Amino acid sequence: MNTAESNKPRSVSEVLLEELKLRDWSQNDLAEVLGQSTQWVSRLVVGRRAIDADVAVALGAALGTTAEYWLDIDSRYRLANANANARVSNVERRAKIFSKAPVTEMIRRGWIPGSKDMDILEGNLLSFFNINSLDETPQPIPHAARKSTEYTLVTPPQMAWLFRARNLSQGVAARSFTSNRFEQALDDLKTLLEHPADIRRVPAVLAEGGVRLLVVQPLSKSRIDGASFWLDSKCPVIVLSMRFDRIDYFWHTLWHELGHVHNRDSFALDQDMLPEEQSQGEYCRPESELMADNFAVQNLVPQDRLDDFILRVSPLFSRNRLVGFSKLRGVHPGIVVGQLQHRGEIGYTNHRNLLVKVREILIESALTDGFGQILPVNIP
Repeated sequence: MNTAESNKPRSVSEVLLEELKLRDWSQNDLAEVLGQSTQWVSRLVVGRRAIDADVAVALGAALGTTAEYWLDIDSRYRLANANANARVSNVERRAKIFSKAPVTEMIRRGWIPGSKDMDILEGNLLSFFNINSLDETPQPIPHAARKSTEYTLVTPPQMAWLFRARNLSQGVAARSFTSNRFEQALDDLKTLLEHPADIRRVPAVLAEGGVRLLVVQPLSKSRIDGASFWLDSKCPVIVLSMRFDRIDYFWHTLWHELGHVHNRDSFALDQDMLPEEQSQGEYCRPESELMADNFAVQNLVPQDRLDDFILRVSPLFSRNRLVGFSKLRGVHPGIVVGQLQHRGEIGYTNHRNLLVKVREILIESALTDGFGQILPVNIP
């Protein structure tokens, strides 16, 4: 027997059976000594009869011990069981809290304050989701989703990411949205497509057009690229995860979300936008997602011009030809490479050096949560 087992409190039943074995007594023998029925002793042995003062006195007299000895055994055993049950209850509560959301990562990211006190931790999580109990489901942020899972489901990491994005968007300044301002912003954005350094101007251009832009690093396993939603009829918001640091990815995701705003989609959540990440199977995508994709590719590179380029050049897509075509279209060649990869005209390993990194440029000017930046739990 190891130390843990030897220190574990034993029940009256266990000790009583040992005492009977030492004396070579049967339960019938003990019944005779105590002047009780065999059934009475049997219930005592299997733990179905409580050990009160009278029973403890009788056992002490019969077995040469004291009443205190048996009462102590019983109280220690019951206390140990009570503590064990409390630990189980605490574990169950923690499990319920941690199944609601990726709590550990949310604490690490500064989204909720951490605490070893379960009451406090639970309260912090409830406050984050604006609910009153763990049995409540957070009021979902309605959205159309593009992802590699069921469109009708929102995973806990996705839900937490959306709530954080909506909370932070309150702190982004922008003009009141009008169609004219928005269309002007789209035109202005097209002048920024060629040079990566101009991406730092994107948040200001969108704010002038009535759109709030922010970056929220994704939670693990959330597989989110971006989302667009409306705080009210005059406040559209676009949030990007920037989980991939490439110029084609940034511009396509942004213009995809702009497509949702343009089409007045009430809310939109976009995921797994790259074909190599959809290898697990193609899911039926909502029409709004297909329209947003078309809006993005058309505004970045007019598709009739790209079709013509492919007919003239394919399959000899040299760097010089890609750069030349991109220059004519006023876009960075990485954007063209991204679209050609998506169409299957070139492999995903080709011209990777043109897919330049732009995340650090963007977060210089966009409100950013993550990627080394931790914002307050609440933004005024």
